[in-house]
Amino acid sequence: MSEPVLRITDLQVALPPGADRGHAVRGVTLAIPAGKTLCVVGESGSGKSVMATTVMGLLPREVRVSGGEVMLKGESLLAAGPARLRQLRGQAMGMVFQEPMTALNPVMGCGDQVDELLRTHTRWGAAQRKAEILRVFERVKLPEPDRIYRSFPHQLSGGQRQRIVIAMAVILKPALLICDEPTTALDVTTQKEILSLIAELQREQGAAVLFITHDMGVVAEIADEVLVMNQGLPVEIGPRDQVLKAPREDYTRMLLAAVPSIVPPPARSEPTGPARLAGQAVSKTYSSRDWMGRERSTYALQEAAVAVRAGETVGIVGESGSGKSTFARCLIRLIDPSAGQIQWGHTEVASLAEARLRVLRHRVQVVFQDPNRSLNPRLRVGQSLIEGAMNFGATRAVADERAAQLMDRVRLPREGLQRYPSQFSGGQRQRLAIARALACQPHVLVADEAVSALDVSVQAQILKLLREIQDEFGLGLLFITHDLRVAAQLCDRVIVMHQGRIVEQGATAQLYAAPQHDYTRKLFAAAPGATP
Repeated sequence: MSEPVLRITDLQVALPPGADRGHAVRGVTLAIPAGKTLCVVGESGSGKSVMATTVMGLLPREVRVSGGEVMLKGESLLAAGPARLRQLRGQAMGMVFQEPMTALNPVMGCGDQVDELLRTHTRWGAAQRKAEILRVFERVKLPEPDRIYRSFPHQLSGGQRQRIVIAMAVILKPALLICDEPTTALDVTTQKEILSLIAELQREQGAAVLFITHDMGVVAEIADEVLVMNQGLPVEIGPRDQVLKAPREDYTRMLLAAVPSIVPPPARSEPTGPARLAGQAVSKTYSSRDWMGRERSTYALQEAAVAVRAGETVGIVGESGSGKSTFARCLIRLIDPSAGQIQWGHTEVASLAEARLRVLRHRVQVVFQDPNRSLNPRLRVGQSLIEGAMNFGATRAVADERAAQLMDRVRLPREGLQRYPSQFSGGQRQRLAIARALACQPHVLVADEAVSALDVSVQAQILKLLREIQDEFGLGLLFITHDLRVAAQLCDRVIVMHQGRIVEQGATAQLYAAPQHDYTRKLFAAAPGATP
């Protein structure tokens, strides 16, 4: 039997003194042959990414390998020096990171970034390097490779940026490809394209793939073997079907039980009463001029309508660029609509001046996708939670008491009010973002991809929390997501958007059972894997 591309034996990675536990990874053993995919699953903090960065030789200085062995095609990576590791990265092993905007240099053109890799690892001339880059850009299905070559990362969509990162990882045909949550923030159709692309490149190049994910649908679709990790320890490893359909360990069964079903639950009683947030014929047009001075219009949103009542959850689904977030941002006046009517309760706000709008903003609050960006890292949690309440007239004593009660409500300790956001996990930070939004006592909560970056067990906790809070406070909830499973379980009604327009909407159970529009059917067909 041939030597596997990657072999890890009893890997031990120690954390610095004072950490919650002694090891980030302990006792992991695995082997990945050429052409096979091993998926690693587990909650945040389970050691998945630490294991991947150990293989790549990218561990932070304060974290060290304290035992075990990592072999790449028979060569010890732990014994390799910095110069040898630099040679192996790109040539023998490539990595696709979760967030391409972090992986890419924002001040370098995309083509120049790939060219830098080729200049480091090859002796090709400039013309040969550019020709190969354009070939690989075309291979990863990037439109207009010449334009993409000259573009900066911020000028591309999320899916296009991820394809750039994949192109960098595979251009030298490495034997090992490590993918760390590469599709987490992508919509289902882009995700399906990226997964198909990775599988296609794997077949062509015979690479072994180490794929880290929290999406069990992705695991069901691409894995040959599955490793389940918890708090740095290997819980279970085996063939995909055995782990997903007949798991041996309670922890694996818990993870699988947390995966939301794509079959909606029975409908709740239909809410009555006036809409707390409503939009009618809302449109957004962006104007620009080309190099000849001619004006061009881009229609980001065209005549969209929605109504959210007390106690009701309305979901908006669609691909990246479909207009979901633009619609939501118009509704809450983070951007000004070009046309249409918007009501917060009985108040028309579409054209209201900001000075008059500011006193009403407590009515509609937002929970964004990334709590790292929405929570000020320099403020203690307590300061962030009382800020909104005090802005809308609460005294310091009332705001402090409300913050303490909200910490209880989102199931976090009150002493956490004295800590900084960085001292909490990702799921806890999202709870803090929800608490901060509730501190203003809103009528409607807008959640924009609020659970897309969370692992399945934490996601299930946040969704349960949102439902409980909604029932307790009678909130209307506008929930934007690209995850059809999450929408199925949380939303009473679903709106499907495509290219700035609403193409279909209806009660969740009815729409999921019999989608009428071709685009809606395409979305459902792209959802990865059946429920394990």
